[in-house]
Amino acid sequence: MNDFEGLVAIVTGGASGIGAAVAEALSARGARVAVLDRDISGVGASALGLACDVTDRPGVEGAVEAAVRELGGLDIVINNAGIGAAGDVAGNDDAEWHRVFDVNVVGIARVTAAALPHLRRSAHAAVVNTGSVVGSVGLPNRVLYSASKGAVAAMTLAMAADHVKEGIRVNAVLPGTADTPWVARLLAQADDAEQAATALRARQPMGRLVTADEVAQAIAYLASPLSGSTTGTLLPVDGGLTTLRLS
Repeated sequence: MNDFEGLVAIVTGGASGIGAAVAEALSARGARVAVLDRDISGVGASALGLACDVTDRPGVEGAVEAAVRELGGLDIVINNAGIGAAGDVAGNDDAEWHRVFDVNVVGIARVTAAALPHLRRSAHAAVVNTGSVVGSVGLPNRVLYSASKGAVAAMTLAMAADHVKEGIRVNAVLPGTADTPWVARLLAQADDAEQAATALRARQPMGRLVTADEVAQAIAYLASPLSGSTTGTLLPVDGGLTTLRLS
């Protein structure tokens, strides 16, 4: 497919995991891609790597301008940068609550605000945010992370309403538990890593973790000009976790 031919995309958190899969998928379908990440050492040759911390507004604005300057414009923003958190409601202090929201929620606002002037000039402007099913499904020991991803879902719908008349589509993908480096680190900290991995697989009706490539293809679908009538959509990619009950 070459549905992204001639378009420029930014992918935050694009140096590993889901973000890297997204950058590869968009490049393969014709996009010129800039990856914004704190560590760009893992960025492939098909993308422009730009060091950027989404909690730093001047840094974000500079990275977006560099991407526009180097790649010739901006049509698509994939807000994928995010961090995890574990624990019940008493499991994280105020500093951690502020840190997670600064990355997962305010980071999306910073990047999208910096991109807006350029998106308004695009005939195929699209923003896709990476949320999570935990924004609407209660899972144990995920209060802080769930709260941040619930905010991502809400802001996606509000952003879609704000910018639909400008021709800017805004959607989100909601992955279930995905096979990513963050989940691998989480399992490594468990008392019994194999038992924990089995439990993660079992809670998704398909009986396995979502792959980064599967999430990337959903993001590409939402970002593609071929989905020109899709906006304000929250698309689960979760092995049936949110909708299926098998017993």
